Amino acid sequence: MRKFDTKVQHLKYKVLREVARLAWNDTLLQNILDIPKTIVHGDTPTMRCCIYKERAILSERVKIAMGGRDDNKNIIEVIEIACDECPMGGYEVTNACRGCLAHRCEDVCRFGAIKFDHNHVAHIDKTKCKECGACSKVCPYTAIINRKRPCENACKIKAIHMNENKAAAIDNHKCIACGACVYQCPFGAITDKSFILDVIDIIKKSNNNKNYKVYAVVAPSISSQFTYAKLGQVITGLKELGFYTVIEAALGADMVADAESRELAEKGFLTSSCCPAFVNYIEKNFPDLVPFISHNLSPMATIAKYIKEHNDPCKIVFIGPCTAKKAEVQKKEVRPYVDAAMTFEELQALFDSKDLDITTLGESVLDNASYFGRIFARCGGLADAVKQGLKEHGDTDFELNACSCDGIEACKVALLKKSKGISNVNFIEGMACNGGCIGGAGCLTHGEKNKAEVDKYGMEAYEKTITDAISVLK
Repeated sequence: MRKFDTKVQHLKYKVLREVARLAWNDTLLQNILDIPKTIVHGDTPTMRCCIYKERAILSERVKIAMGGRDDNKNIIEVIEIACDECPMGGYEVTNACRGCLAHRCEDVCRFGAIKFDHNHVAHIDKTKCKECGACSKVCPYTAIINRKRPCENACKIKAIHMNENKAAAIDNHKCIACGACVYQCPFGAITDKSFILDVIDIIKKSNNNKNYKVYAVVAPSISSQFTYAKLGQVITGLKELGFYTVIEAALGADMVADAESRELAEKGFLTSSCCPAFVNYIEKNFPDLVPFISHNLSPMATIAKYIKEHNDPCKIVFIGPCTAKKAEVQKKEVRPYVDAAMTFEELQALFDSKDLDITTLGESVLDNASYFGRIFARCGGLADAVKQGLKEHGDTDFELNACSCDGIEACKVALLKKSKGISNVNFIEGMACNGGCIGGAGCLTHGEKNKAEVDKYGMEAYEKTITDAISVLK
């Protein structure tokens, strides 16, 4: 069974695997230049025009696998040398143009950008075109189309533009680190920084001096990943890597659902705080709504805070589907509790860097959370959990009117309506990725099947209520 959706993911994984393999053996610096040759054997290019360019791009991938540029605080980076195969895009006239007499495209263009050749076929002068799209709307043959680059199409908040070298560039003032562009770029020219070396260093030092234990906090969406193995084998694999134990972030979700439902009943209106990309989007685009963001930390940070307060000294590594979590870990209110964050892609690279075949391992039990904590992984799960929290608290007088936003575009609509006072919703559940966390850029696999796997995982929870799940913490 395939471990990844795309060959781009597989290439990214191979670089991570080789970097990790050398790091475990303390030979990374001595052999760093050989990694591209390890991945591309011989002198025949397999992905680019020549072997020299291919290896140059791989060298850049190695740098990002080792943490990326220090001068760029964004988690998402562009490998400019790899971003040269996409057309510039914009509005173009296709061969569907019939050279009609109406010339509506010419009439509607206020910038004089439409011209016609001797066959009466329309052409767009790019030096005059303002990309308004008016010509496309009036063409009776839909012959004028807008060719956007995949990264531009993927970025719904318009944080990507083309620089003077015709390569993608990210506006860090707009970017929310959701990673949509990372997953959609067909050449892997946009990617997320990896802190896999930090994770290896944390584990190695723990094994060597025994001064602290390393906890793995796994996102509930793990239930839809590693489809070639059983979940219990994945958990055993984590322990084989050197983690002391594995805790569900879903238990933190139970804690958040309990606290957030109380906060909602008290304040009357909230937006969720679980998705860091959604929170970042509010902070950058809807400052008037910032006071209404739930004051609770995310499930990741909430359970990490509890672990550190009750099991010090320890280190905590979060493992999930989310690139934005890597940015969240750097926030001052989260940094004391979570020492590193990595994706499921990076976890697969860690397993294989140690030649660890998890399908041969026995199964460990992972049972910390309730059904409601586990379904945070998919859109609508948080709202369901808050509703359950209100019910368990006996808040019968508070009527929940929730809006579950599936993807950042839906988030934008809900926030706009609320900011303009034309919405009566009292709880906005924001999920920047389509489908929720199961659609995160760091997933091994994406798709509707993942939702069913998360719901199934939720139903398998031993604890059936939020109260039961968090009672063991008191």
